[in-house]
Amino acid sequence: MVSGGSRLNGTVRVGGAKNSVLKLMAAALLTEGTTTITNCPDILDVPLMADVLEGLGCDVRLDGDIVHITTPPEPRYRADFEAVEKFRASVCVLGPLVARRRRAVVALPGGDAIGSRPLDMHQSGLRALGASSYIEHGCVVASADRLVGAEIELEFPSVGATENILMAAVLAEGRTTIVNAAREPDIVDLCDMLVKMGAKVSGAGSSVLTVDGVATLTPTTHRVIGDRIVAATWGMAASITRGDVTVEGIDPEHLSLVLDKLRGVGAEITKWDDGFRVVQAERATAINWATLPYPGFPTDLQPIAIALAAVSDGTSVITENIFEARFRFVEEMMRLGAQARIDGHHVAVRGVEQLSSAHVWSSDIRAGAGLVLAALVADGQTTVHDVFHIDRGYPFFVEILQELGVEITREA
Repeated sequence: MVSGGSRLNGTVRVGGAKNSVLKLMAAALLTEGTTTITNCPDILDVPLMADVLEGLGCDVRLDGDIVHITTPPEPRYRADFEAVEKFRASVCVLGPLVARRRRAVVALPGGDAIGSRPLDMHQSGLRALGASSYIEHGCVVASADRLVGAEIELEFPSVGATENILMAAVLAEGRTTIVNAAREPDIVDLCDMLVKMGAKVSGAGSSVLTVDGVATLTPTTHRVIGDRIVAATWGMAASITRGDVTVEGIDPEHLSLVLDKLRGVGAEITKWDDGFRVVQAERATAINWATLPYPGFPTDLQPIAIALAAVSDGTSVITENIFEARFRFVEEMMRLGAQARIDGHHVAVRGVEQLSSAHVWSSDIRAGAGLVLAALVADGQTTVHDVFHIDRGYPFFVEILQELGVEITREA
């Protein structure tokens, strides 16, 4: 239950990145022994990934924001159990299992209902390295007598495909070049951890990754980077509510475009090494938004951009170039009084001074967060249903909003 009329004011410290920690946990499969990951976010997907790794024979211990993963000499190669089907990131065990065991059976993953996210590029990358791969009985099946380096050009800079191919390539024979690789900070974080483990990877942060395979890797300790999506959500929330929010624990260079866009709506932005401040003194000015692979505007922030556009002065056009089903969120925004019209992969939003309270339903992590933030500028009390989605990506979401001055309660 969210009461409208609040202007966010205060400081938020973000934890480790959801889009990084789960892949780092999967990378522990690449070596025997205990891998330690620190600055882990308190989100539902971390224990879910722990369940996946335990199902593969690992011993996983969660200790606050630290995860210890002890991988056996021969982890199991079948990840076809229930935990795998609950979230998308579970597919990132595919590459490590093929690299380490030369075979893998991984159940097709679940996750947010935001559109088609096929595994074609994951499979074609593994095939280029010498593996066979096909879909059978609801699982991705892959096997190889040996993995040999190759030049692999991705048709789209897919984060998941880049990660799986990268983790398979680090234990392949010879050199692998991944062209049109994803450039996200989360990819750089994974590369940094792999290098600590003894992998030979260069080009992190660019569109070309070069991997020289090694025979074995060793365990390491690694700190997860700050979550840029969570950080940006709180910064954009300041603009939505005409508030003043300081965000700590994040490299603002990971959000250069997002912060530039907030300047475009009229916010005052201050940056330093590990944080930034957003002050929105007046109603936001409408601007256009378009999602693109990093360093473009993140698709994960598209629902938040629509929530901001809904109360901005003027008309905004939001273009979704990544996931075709993400606009189902717009229908829920219209329940709150948003003036929006969908045309293909565009939505035009004419801002209003204030939204109206209603019952709304979240369909994914970011849609849930966007609906709650929109409810902050609605009249009366709004009830957001299916908030378990939010818990998968935002630690202490309700508690942080309360600290920032919001009247909000979670109902059983």
